[in-house]
Amino acid sequence: MATKNVELVMAPREPHYVGNGFRVHNFIPSGYHLDMQRMNPFIMLDYNSKFYFPPTHEPRGVEAHPHKGFETVTIAYKGKVAHTDSSGGGGVIAEGDVQWMTAASGILHKEFHEENWSRQGGDFQMVQLWVNLPAKDKKANPKYQSIQNKQINRYHLNDNGGEIEVIAGEYQGIKGAASTFTPISLLNVKLESGATADFHFPEKNNTALLVIEGSIIINDKEEAPADHFALFENKGEVVSIKAKEKSVVLILSGEPINESIAAHGPFVMNTRAELVEAFDDYNKGKFGYLE
Repeated sequence: MATKNVELVMAPREPHYVGNGFRVHNFIPSGYHLDMQRMNPFIMLDYNSKFYFPPTHEPRGVEAHPHKGFETVTIAYKGKVAHTDSSGGGGVIAEGDVQWMTAASGILHKEFHEENWSRQGGDFQMVQLWVNLPAKDKKANPKYQSIQNKQINRYHLNDNGGEIEVIAGEYQGIKGAASTFTPISLLNVKLESGATADFHFPEKNNTALLVIEGSIIINDKEEAPADHFALFENKGEVVSIKAKEKSVVLILSGEPINESIAAHGPFVMNTRAELVEAFDDYNKGKFGYLE
C-alpha cells in the first residue's frame, strides 16, 4: 500500500476565547486552505492547548447557545467540563472522557468548567470537533453519547510501546465506543518514546492529526511537535508515526460528505433557505429551553 503523505504541518495560530472558559487555537477552518469542505466531515476543530486557569468560585464557560445540523465532539485531556442541554443530556466530562452530542434538528446547550474543579483551578486541555451530518440526518432527533474513559476500547502495542484508544471507527479489530452517522475514525494514540504505530485509512478520506503532547516523526520524514496539526494528502493509505519522546496524538479520518455546505454561526445546513429556517426555528423556541 502507498504512503499517505503529509500535505502541510500547521503551527497553532493565536488563541482566542470561546466564552470565558475556553482558550482555543482554531485549526479547522483556518486562515490556511482548510475550509469546511477540505476536511469534511470535520468542519471545525478548536484546540484548548494546555493552559492554567486559577481557582475561582464562578465557573468559567459558555452560556446557553444553539446548534443545528451537525455534532459536537469534546475530548478532555486535562480538567473537567459540566454540560447541560435542552434534550435532557448532561453530565461531567472528566480527564480522558469524550462527549459526543448530536445537535441534528436543533438543541440548546451550555458548557462550564466543573464547579469543584473551578474552585481548585489547574491545567485545562481539550479538543472540540464539529462533525457534519448528511442532509438526510440533519433533522434527526438530538442525542447525547457520554463516553467515559473506561468505556473506550484499546489496542495495546507490542513491547509496551503504548496504546491506541479507539473513540470511533476501528483499529486492528478493536471497535470504537461512539456511534457515527458516516464512516469516521477518531483515535487517541499514546506512544512511549521511540515507539511506532502504523495506520491505514482509505485514500479518499480526509485525514489529519493533532499532537497533544510530545513530538513525533510522520512517515520517517516530517516532524510535528506538540500543539501542531498535520494534514494528509488524499492519496495513499498508510500513515506511520514514531514518537521522539512520550507523546499523545489525536488522529481523525473520515469519508467526505459530498454535499453542499451552508453555514453561519452555530448552524450548518445545505442551503441558505435551510439556514434561514434554522434561525427561525431557534427564534420560535423549537430547540427547547435551557436556563
